[in-house]
Amino acid sequence: MSVGTARGGSRPGADRPRRGTGADAGRPHAVLALPGVLFFLFFAALPMVLAFCLSFTEWNGLGDPRPAGLANWRKLFDDGQLTQSLTVTVLLTAVSWAFQTVVSLLLGVWAAGRRRNRAILSAIFFVPFLLSSTAISLLFYALLDPNFGIVRGDTLGSTDGAFLAIVFVGGWQFIPFHTLIYQGGARQIPEVLHQAAAIDGAGRYRRFFSITLPQLRNTATTSGVLMVVGSLTYFETVLILTQGGPGTDTAILPYLMYEAGFKSYDFGYASAVASFLVVAATALSLLLVRLSGFGTMRSTREGM
Repeated sequence: MSVGTARGGSRPGADRPRRGTGADAGRPHAVLALPGVLFFLFFAALPMVLAFCLSFTEWNGLGDPRPAGLANWRKLFDDGQLTQSLTVTVLLTAVSWAFQTVVSLLLGVWAAGRRRNRAILSAIFFVPFLLSSTAISLLFYALLDPNFGIVRGDTLGSTDGAFLAIVFVGGWQFIPFHTLIYQGGARQIPEVLHQAAAIDGAGRYRRFFSITLPQLRNTATTSGVLMVVGSLTYFETVLILTQGGPGTDTAILPYLMYEAGFKSYDFGYASAVASFLVVAATALSLLLVRLSGFGTMRSTREGM
């Protein structure tokens, strides 16, 4: 023991503030977010700004864009096909959300078990999400072929059949992803809650509706926003399976944008459709967060 310590003195450097203490303890430096921010600005924010600026021009893809003022926006809101495409888009979003939420919630809660067979099946369930939307659409297009497919009848030739095919194919691809989200959320529920409910005589279904579902409300909001945004941006599935048909019954907004830009070569009008879609998707996402109270939610885990 040193003399300074024995006499009650402090060791050298003992009066210095310790690192990792206070409000900033454990927080990563802001510079670590710089690559992600730059990636978002370059590949997301900048293209959206350029598309919005292009919506005020007239351009066929060749030469220089010519200013057109609000002509493209007036054409957009006067276009009768916009109303139909918007209706189909909203209906597709609602049905896809309901279908994917129910299936992924049930699969996620079931997969949260600790048994080995559940882990293996969870890995198998996740395989469709690893495939591209184009490959999946081509696969189901072949399966639904009226001449050589496994389903009898012209499924894609009818309005209801084409619509339900898009919903099913989209769900088949993205349900594994949302199942993984619900699986992670279900595993964060304290086991003591289920044990206490079991002691009180609550059965499996009562525990599911009284404990599991309330504990997964934050997870459901996150998954729901992702589903809504994903449903609003369906494109490959519609393009390959139905090409907006029969007629224009499945011509959603992204497909309307594709037709304006790459069939009519009216990139100014296509940019107006794209900007409208971005605004609608953002507003709907914010509305869902607002109505669900997600911004004011706190953790529902015990002791937190």
